[in-house]
Amino acid sequence: MDADILEYYERGGEDTRLVDSLELLRTKVLLRRHLPEKASVLDVGGASGVYATWLAEEGHRVRLVDPVPRHVATARAKGIDAVEGDARGLAEPDASHDAVLLLGPLYHLLDRADRVRALSEAARVSRDLVIAAAISRWSPMFEGMLAGLVDVPGFTPMLREDLTSGTRRGTQHVPYGFTTCYFHRPEEIVSEVADAGLTLVDLLPVEGMAYWIPDVTDRLADPDKRAVLLELLERTEREPALLGATAHLLAIARR
Repeated sequence: MDADILEYYERGGEDTRLVDSLELLRTKVLLRRHLPEKASVLDVGGASGVYATWLAEEGHRVRLVDPVPRHVATARAKGIDAVEGDARGLAEPDASHDAVLLLGPLYHLLDRADRVRALSEAARVSRDLVIAAAISRWSPMFEGMLAGLVDVPGFTPMLREDLTSGTRRGTQHVPYGFTTCYFHRPEEIVSEVADAGLTLVDLLPVEGMAYWIPDVTDRLADPDKRAVLLELLERTEREPALLGATAHLLAIARR
């Protein structure tokens, strides 16, 4: 793991980042749609266990793998079976889990070969499903414009590189930076899944255009408004013209 990625995640931001978020809510909706009941799930790159904890509550048997020692320790403190490991070389037997989740590893693998390798490893240890998340190529642009970050000195040059190459390196100390990461075009995750020997079942926007609604937090807090928001997202989730206009994409594949 790159030192800047480790430094970024050792800060502990993943403990609270997803709380009450549209990303968390919609990902749960999509996982419920595809996971079988009481499945054996390997949560690769599962951070401090936000999804693993919820999956266990849903009746699944969960094991978490993450390269950040702090994440593993936090997950274990929650009672999760968690070990340190790398998505590109999992210490798990072949076909040992019903489903493998990659809800983070592809964010930080800049080389296509490494991303395919991570997907291939997930395919190796899964008996059926591989579900992988990617950050949309246009996510930083939408977020930058919405939050006015394009006016912050140094942000727009970084954004131009995001759009051109999809890569960002070591920006954890830059105002509103992230860390080393890769932003996917939808067609890239499609081809990576195929090259890993998997069959793509679905490719869906997680948050869709709703992520960019200025009052999205207030809408999620209101049960009626939240229900309408989720309904509209589901109604438009397979519109090809809208696929990339989201913060995250979710690829659902089978062996």
